Amino acid sequence: MSERSFNVFTARAEQIDPEANIIATYYVEGKDISIVEAGVKIAAEESIGTWTEVSTATEWIVKNLPAKVFEHKVQDKNTGIIKIAYPNTLFDFETGGIPHILSIVAGNLFGSSSLQNVRLLDLEFPSEFVSLFKGPKFGIEGVRKLIGTLDDRRPHLGTIIKPKVGLNPKETANVAYEAAMGGVDFIKDDETLTNQKFCPLADRVTHVMTALDRVKSETGRTVLYSPDVTTETYKLRDLAQVALDHGANALMVDVIPCGFSAVRLLAEDPSIKVPIHVHRCMHAAMTRNPKHGISMMVISKLVRLAGGDQFHTGTAAGKMGGKEKKIEELISINDFLKGRFYRLKATFPVASGGVHPTLVPINVLTLGKDLVIQAGGGIHGHPEGTRVGATAMRQAIDAAVNGVPLEEYAKTHRELAVAIKHWGMKFVSDD
Repeated sequence: MSERSFNVFTARAEQIDPEANIIATYYVEGKDISIVEAGVKIAAEESIGTWTEVSTATEWIVKNLPAKVFEHKVQDKNTGIIKIAYPNTLFDFETGGIPHILSIVAGNLFGSSSLQNVRLLDLEFPSEFVSLFKGPKFGIEGVRKLIGTLDDRRPHLGTIIKPKVGLNPKETANVAYEAAMGGVDFIKDDETLTNQKFCPLADRVTHVMTALDRVKSETGRTVLYSPDVTTETYKLRDLAQVALDHGANALMVDVIPCGFSAVRLLAEDPSIKVPIHVHRCMHAAMTRNPKHGISMMVISKLVRLAGGDQFHTGTAAGKMGGKEKKIEELISINDFLKGRFYRLKATFPVASGGVHPTLVPINVLTLGKDLVIQAGGGIHGHPEGTRVGATAMRQAIDAAVNGVPLEEYAKTHRELAVAIKHWGMKFVSDD
């Protein structure tokens, strides 16, 4: 590392004002270079540097725009954690938004030949940037108000229409009705269902909302349904409007395929007056490798900024969870989504993937009551069908909230007893 590079792209911690910088935390593995050298390569590449010194770098540029490594922690010879401060002046906050931020803090660094691995672990934002976002329109409290659980602080029960695709609108509505009558609070399409010919969005929403109106008249309960409106950005508003025109009381979008700006487009549109449910499909392409990529914490922070009212973060037990280190990370992510973040409303964490009744207690115990517990197969796979499966899940939630062991609760709740006999404590793991 040259002395000039060290001086331009490093700083002492006390020189860094968090209100004047976006601060990024990275895990890095250098190729025969020190952690600081690896950090300098990232700071240079993502701000004003390139592979060689150039004569076009003016004094103003060198003074005002370099990213700076200001903290590092060595874990091994070439491995460790670094923090880099990116000066606010480097960004176009107002018109660039999240895409511009990501192009800098998560840009070319992942392909650097000097780095064996690099993972963006966290981002800290100055208030100047956060103030440009409206965040969730409803948040946890707003969603609870719609469903009627402001006083009853239990976890919400959600389900996914199964199978993923193939049902026609009437069949979809029948599944939704049975699940709602069994006790679910929230119903969503799977992430692969949008507007296919075998189940067009307009017809699907019409039939499902008619079914949920029946549930309302028969039980007095409000159940949210979020049809999937994932599409090309230029079509997103129109597809969302189709769903709303046919009665949808929530909307769902796949954030990684569509982008964070798609979430923001829906959430900040004043004509869209329903919660935005955000699915994370494709996230593992960035989050699964613990040494490389982008962490779910970063994705979660950006989803909350963009305005997601509900967001899938993972389970403490199920096919998307179960490892101790991941559970610690999951708790931190959920705590962030639920906690104070400037003036923005909280985002409802969603635990989904391989959850059935016997896995409810560990998820509630680990992740708390401000949680959407979402079960697809864990409801529709019940031996006695969807309605009974939903009832069994609600019974499991009630038992967990009240601190009653499932086996004890099952003695007086037959639906839960059948589920325990069917599934036991097993779960399918994809990790």
